[in-house]
Amino acid sequence: MQAGSASKGFWRVRYTVLGIMLTAWLFSFLDRMVMGIALPYIGADFNLTNEQLGLIMSAFFVGYALFQIPGGLLADKFGPRKVMAGAITWWSVFTSMTGLVFSLPIMLVVRCVFGIGEAAFPLASWKTIATYFPSSQRATATAIQSCVNALGPALATMAAASIISMFGWRHVFVVLGLPGLLIALALYLYVRNDPKDHPGMSAEELKELEEDPGIVSLSASGQEKPTFGQLMRQPILWQMVIIWFAFDITYWGFVSWLPSYLIKGRGFSLAELGLLGSLPFFVGTVALIIGGFFSDNLKAKGVHRKWIFIPTCAIAAIALYVTFKAETVTGSVTAQCVAAFFLFLAFAAFWGIVVDSIPPAIMGAGSATVNFGGQMAGIVAGWAVGKLIDLNGGSFEWAFFFLMGGTILALLVALTIKNEKPAAAKS
Repeated sequence: MQAGSASKGFWRVRYTVLGIMLTAWLFSFLDRMVMGIALPYIGADFNLTNEQLGLIMSAFFVGYALFQIPGGLLADKFGPRKVMAGAITWWSVFTSMTGLVFSLPIMLVVRCVFGIGEAAFPLASWKTIATYFPSSQRATATAIQSCVNALGPALATMAAASIISMFGWRHVFVVLGLPGLLIALALYLYVRNDPKDHPGMSAEELKELEEDPGIVSLSASGQEKPTFGQLMRQPILWQMVIIWFAFDITYWGFVSWLPSYLIKGRGFSLAELGLLGSLPFFVGTVALIIGGFFSDNLKAKGVHRKWIFIPTCAIAAIALYVTFKAETVTGSVTAQCVAAFFLFLAFAAFWGIVVDSIPPAIMGAGSATVNFGGQMAGIVAGWAVGKLIDLNGGSFEWAFFFLMGGTILALLVALTIKNEKPAAAKS
């Protein structure tokens, strides 16, 4: 199709594409994060130990991790449009099914299969950002999309606490699965794999993309595209995998077990959890957007994004220590907010490094490889935190030291990243 006439306004097709993906991301996190709120009540219904509850959290990451690279390869082969729409439909169905489960073994299977559906979506969405956005805007776009990593848990905490208090935990899952079907339809009808095929794309916006050295059109001909095999031989890919594994030990442990910590460790009621338990994640939402904008601006001045990631990880680790050492609830919640702010600043900076380092033509498989490391961390963190709590007689202290260790390892590996891009990413 032909591009439209030159746009006279501010709005771009890529902003609408980002808005639809942002909505899909939001519900993906609502669907997965509500489990953290429901966990104590599922444990009471099924008479489970903390370690068994940890297995429920880990079951999602088994499916999520195993389908990361296959999902990315599918996005590279067939384009992100079908992959994203199919993934949203899949996970929405299994979200609703979670509320119908009555035994631990079935719950583990359902959450694992649910994870398979969610696995394919992030890689396809990052590929879409790499295709629709100029390189100078990718970290900001990624940060806006990724703000749901904080906003999702915040809204899930508030919504789930309200619904559980009125109807029980099962209704939360049944209701949350329904909107995803409409989002999948909207995404399939509006998004195209290649911006050149979008009927609403203006000549001005296409020119912005064509003149950007970091853009590789999916339909371009006569260009030698980098291969996934070339990227696999670059040290920075494996540095990013290790960093994301270590960082996600902290991230997934924090977002998955914070509600249980506030209820069991700090004596919160459901009403208090809905209010104060969501506060760190609202803070994190703001931090993600600030982090993406700040990261893009520093990059434009020649500063490597790792110099945002490293100090923010260090401050987050200190704040986690204060979280469980604080003598008052106010002190603990304040420390949680500080930890969340710097964790999500680091989050935004890290994915800026990823989108800088992986060529758009192989962004699906490349980002999938990085994200695979993070989801392996989710498998470890979900089970390990529960096990450490049981081993420590119900205390969360050892678990917090474990989470702090993740951020420290991530920043140490980040120190080894060189400033230049891998050869496969150079034009």
